[in-house]
Amino acid sequence: MALGSILKFFLPKDKVFFNLFEQVASNLIIMSDLFSNAMRETDLNQRDALLRKLEEMEHKNDEVTHEIFIQLGQNFITPLDREDIHYLATSLDDIADYLWGAGKRVVNYQIKDEYKTLPAFAEIISKSVKSINSAVYALRDMKDMKSITDACVLINSLENNADDLLDATMLKLFSANISAVELIKQKDIFQMLEVVTDKCEDAANVIESIIIKYS
Repeated sequence: MALGSILKFFLPKDKVFFNLFEQVASNLIIMSDLFSNAMRETDLNQRDALLRKLEEMEHKNDEVTHEIFIQLGQNFITPLDREDIHYLATSLDDIADYLWGAGKRVVNYQIKDEYKTLPAFAEIISKSVKSINSAVYALRDMKDMKSITDACVLINSLENNADDLLDATMLKLFSANISAVELIKQKDIFQMLEVVTDKCEDAANVIESIIIKYS
Protein backbone atom coordinates (compact mmCIF):
# COMPACT_ATOMS: atom_id res chain seq x y z
CA MET A 1 0.00 0.00 0.00
CA ALA A 2 1.38 3.42 -0.98
CA LEU A 3 2.35 5.81 1.80
CA GLY A 4 -0.31 8.29 0.66
CA SER A 5 -3.02 5.63 0.92
CA ILE A 6 -1.84 4.68 4.40
CA LEU A 7 -1.90 8.32 5.50
CA LYS A 8 -5.41 8.80 4.14
CA PHE A 9 -6.58 5.67 6.00
CA PHE A 10 -5.47 7.18 9.31
CA LEU A 11 -6.84 10.66 8.64
CA PRO A 12 -9.20 11.89 11.39
CA LYS A 13 -12.85 11.66 10.39
CA ASP A 14 -13.68 15.12 11.78
CA LYS A 15 -14.34 17.26 8.71
CA VAL A 16 -14.74 20.62 10.47
CA PHE A 17 -11.72 22.11 8.69
CA PHE A 18 -13.00 21.05 5.28
CA ASN A 19 -16.39 22.60 6.08
CA LEU A 20 -14.70 25.88 6.95
CA PHE A 21 -12.43 25.86 3.91
CA GLU A 22 -15.44 25.22 1.69
CA GLN A 23 -17.24 28.19 3.26
CA VAL A 24 -14.27 30.41 2.44
CA ALA A 25 -14.07 29.08 -1.11
CA SER A 26 -17.79 29.68 -1.61
CA ASN A 27 -17.45 33.23 -0.26
CA LEU A 28 -14.67 33.86 -2.76
CA ILE A 29 -16.99 32.83 -5.58
CA ILE A 30 -19.55 35.37 -4.38
CA MET A 31 -16.88 38.06 -4.19
CA SER A 32 -15.51 37.36 -7.65
CA ASP A 33 -19.04 37.34 -9.08
CA LEU A 34 -19.77 40.69 -7.43
CA PHE A 35 -16.59 42.14 -8.88
CA SER A 36 -17.29 40.73 -12.35
CA ASN A 37 -20.83 42.03 -12.34
CA ALA A 38 -19.60 45.43 -11.19
CA MET A 39 -17.07 45.61 -14.01
CA ARG A 40 -19.84 44.93 -16.54
CA GLU A 41 -22.13 47.56 -15.01
CA THR A 42 -22.33 50.77 -17.05
CA ASP A 43 -24.13 52.74 -14.34
CA LEU A 44 -21.37 53.96 -12.02
CA ASN A 45 -23.67 54.22 -9.01
CA GLN A 46 -24.81 50.63 -9.46
CA ARG A 47 -21.21 49.55 -10.02
CA ASP A 48 -20.05 51.19 -6.82
CA ALA A 49 -22.96 49.66 -4.87
CA LEU A 50 -21.91 46.19 -6.03
CA LEU A 51 -18.28 46.82 -5.12
CA ARG A 52 -19.19 48.03 -1.64
CA LYS A 53 -20.83 44.66 -0.98
CA LEU A 54 -17.36 43.17 -1.21
CA GLU A 55 -16.57 44.58 2.22
CA GLU A 56 -19.35 42.58 3.86
CA MET A 57 -18.14 39.38 2.20
CA GLU A 58 -14.54 40.12 3.16
CA HIS A 59 -15.62 40.48 6.79
CA LYS A 60 -17.49 37.16 6.58
CA ASN A 61 -14.37 35.55 5.21
CA ASP A 62 -12.35 36.98 8.10
CA GLU A 63 -14.79 35.42 10.57
CA VAL A 64 -14.52 31.97 8.98
CA THR A 65 -10.74 32.24 8.76
CA HIS A 66 -10.65 33.19 12.44
CA GLU A 67 -12.74 30.13 13.23
CA ILE A 68 -10.22 27.95 11.36
CA PHE A 69 -7.46 29.29 13.59
CA ILE A 70 -9.59 28.70 16.71
CA GLN A 71 -10.24 25.10 15.65
CA LEU A 72 -6.56 24.67 14.93
CA GLY A 73 -5.77 25.69 18.49
CA GLN A 74 -8.44 23.44 20.00
CA ASN A 75 -7.87 20.25 17.99
CA PHE A 76 -4.82 18.14 18.80
CA ILE A 77 -5.41 15.85 15.82
CA THR A 78 -6.16 17.47 12.46
CA PRO A 79 -7.05 15.96 9.05
CA LEU A 80 -4.12 17.76 7.41
CA ASP A 81 -0.77 18.95 8.68
CA ARG A 82 -1.26 21.92 10.97
CA GLU A 83 1.10 24.08 8.89
CA ASP A 84 -0.83 23.23 5.72
CA ILE A 85 -4.12 24.23 7.35
CA HIS A 86 -2.59 27.53 8.46
CA TYR A 87 -1.01 28.23 5.06
CA LEU A 88 -4.19 27.40 3.15
CA ALA A 89 -6.39 29.50 5.42
CA THR A 90 -4.01 32.44 5.14
CA SER A 91 -3.65 32.19 1.36
CA LEU A 92 -7.42 32.03 0.82
CA ASP A 93 -7.95 34.98 3.14
CA ASP A 94 -5.36 36.96 1.17
CA ILE A 95 -7.41 36.53 -2.02
CA ALA A 96 -10.44 38.09 -0.31
CA ASP A 97 -8.38 40.89 1.21
CA TYR A 98 -6.77 41.94 -2.05
CA LEU A 99 -9.96 41.62 -4.08
CA TRP A 100 -11.72 43.90 -1.61
CA GLY A 101 -8.74 46.24 -1.73
CA ALA A 102 -8.96 46.42 -5.51
CA GLY A 103 -12.70 47.01 -5.42
CA LYS A 104 -12.25 49.81 -2.90
CA ARG A 105 -9.72 51.48 -5.18
CA VAL A 106 -12.10 51.30 -8.14
CA VAL A 107 -14.73 53.07 -6.05
CA ASN A 108 -12.33 55.68 -4.68
CA TYR A 109 -10.37 56.48 -7.83
CA GLN A 110 -13.18 56.47 -10.44
CA ILE A 111 -10.70 55.88 -13.26
CA LYS A 112 -11.40 55.99 -16.99
CA ASP A 113 -10.76 52.42 -18.09
CA GLU A 114 -10.33 53.14 -21.80
CA TYR A 115 -8.64 49.81 -22.54
CA LYS A 116 -11.27 47.67 -20.76
CA THR A 117 -8.62 46.28 -18.45
CA LEU A 118 -10.95 46.00 -15.46
CA PRO A 119 -13.38 43.51 -17.03
CA ALA A 120 -10.43 41.59 -18.47
CA PHE A 121 -8.92 41.22 -15.00
CA ALA A 122 -12.35 40.37 -13.60
CA GLU A 123 -12.65 37.45 -16.03
CA ILE A 124 -9.21 36.09 -15.12
CA ILE A 125 -9.93 36.40 -11.40
CA SER A 126 -13.33 34.76 -11.78
CA LYS A 127 -11.81 31.75 -13.55
CA SER A 128 -9.03 31.53 -10.97
CA VAL A 129 -11.43 31.64 -8.03
CA LYS A 130 -13.70 29.02 -9.59
CA SER A 131 -10.69 26.74 -9.96
CA ILE A 132 -9.71 27.41 -6.34
CA ASN A 133 -13.25 26.51 -5.30
CA SER A 134 -13.13 23.27 -7.26
CA ALA A 135 -9.77 22.27 -5.79
CA VAL A 136 -10.79 23.09 -2.22
CA TYR A 137 -13.96 21.02 -2.42
CA ALA A 138 -11.99 18.10 -3.87
CA LEU A 139 -9.64 18.14 -0.86
CA ARG A 140 -12.35 16.66 1.37
CA ASP A 141 -11.86 13.08 0.16
CA MET A 142 -8.96 13.49 -2.29
CA LYS A 143 -10.46 10.88 -4.59
CA ASP A 144 -9.76 12.82 -7.78
CA MET A 145 -6.20 14.06 -7.54
CA LYS A 146 -6.08 14.81 -11.26
CA SER A 147 -8.94 17.29 -11.05
CA ILE A 148 -7.13 19.11 -8.24
CA THR A 149 -3.88 19.16 -10.18
CA ASP A 150 -5.65 20.38 -13.34
CA ALA A 151 -7.28 23.20 -11.37
CA CYS A 152 -3.93 24.27 -9.94
CA VAL A 153 -2.27 24.18 -13.37
CA LEU A 154 -5.06 26.35 -14.77
CA ILE A 155 -4.62 28.85 -11.94
CA ASN A 156 -0.90 29.11 -12.70
CA SER A 157 -1.69 29.69 -16.38
CA LEU A 158 -4.26 32.36 -15.53
CA GLU A 159 -1.70 34.14 -13.34
CA ASN A 160 0.59 34.29 -16.36
CA ASN A 161 -2.26 35.77 -18.38
CA ALA A 162 -2.71 38.41 -15.69
CA ASP A 163 0.99 39.27 -15.88
CA ASP A 164 0.70 39.70 -19.65
CA LEU A 165 -2.43 41.83 -19.28
CA LEU A 166 -0.73 44.09 -16.76
CA ASP A 167 2.36 44.49 -18.94
CA ALA A 168 0.32 45.29 -22.05
CA THR A 169 -1.85 47.78 -20.18
CA MET A 170 1.15 49.53 -18.64
CA LEU A 171 2.72 49.97 -22.08
CA LYS A 172 -0.49 51.58 -23.32
CA LEU A 173 -0.82 53.83 -20.29
CA PHE A 174 2.74 55.12 -20.43
CA SER A 175 2.27 55.87 -24.11
CA ALA A 176 -1.06 57.63 -23.60
CA ASN A 177 -1.61 61.33 -23.12
CA ILE A 178 -2.98 61.20 -19.57
CA SER A 179 -2.12 63.06 -16.39
CA ALA A 180 0.43 61.70 -13.93
CA VAL A 181 -2.31 61.45 -11.29
CA GLU A 182 -4.53 59.35 -13.56
CA LEU A 183 -1.58 57.16 -14.47
CA ILE A 184 -0.75 56.53 -10.82
CA LYS A 185 -4.37 55.68 -9.97
CA GLN A 186 -4.75 53.22 -12.82
CA LYS A 187 -1.37 51.65 -12.16
CA ASP A 188 -2.30 51.13 -8.51
CA ILE A 189 -5.60 49.43 -9.33
CA PHE A 190 -4.25 47.18 -12.04
CA GLN A 191 -1.25 46.11 -9.97
CA MET A 192 -3.58 45.27 -7.10
CA LEU A 193 -5.71 43.11 -9.40
CA GLU A 194 -2.61 41.31 -10.61
CA VAL A 195 -1.73 40.62 -6.97
CA VAL A 196 -5.14 38.95 -6.58
CA THR A 197 -4.10 36.43 -9.22
CA ASP A 198 -0.76 36.01 -7.44
CA LYS A 199 -2.64 35.15 -4.26
CA CYS A 200 -4.75 32.62 -6.18
CA GLU A 201 -1.52 31.03 -7.39
CA ASP A 202 -0.18 30.99 -3.82
CA ALA A 203 -3.30 29.12 -2.68
CA ALA A 204 -2.93 26.68 -5.57
CA ASN A 205 0.69 26.04 -4.57
CA VAL A 206 -0.42 25.23 -1.02
CA ILE A 207 -3.07 22.85 -2.33
CA GLU A 208 -0.53 21.14 -4.58
CA SER A 209 1.85 20.68 -1.65
CA ILE A 210 -1.00 19.07 0.31
CA ILE A 211 -2.00 16.56 -2.34
CA ILE A 212 1.61 15.58 -2.98
CA LYS A 213 1.70 14.23 0.58
CA TYR A 214 -1.34 12.03 -0.07
CA SER A 215 -0.83 10.98 -3.69
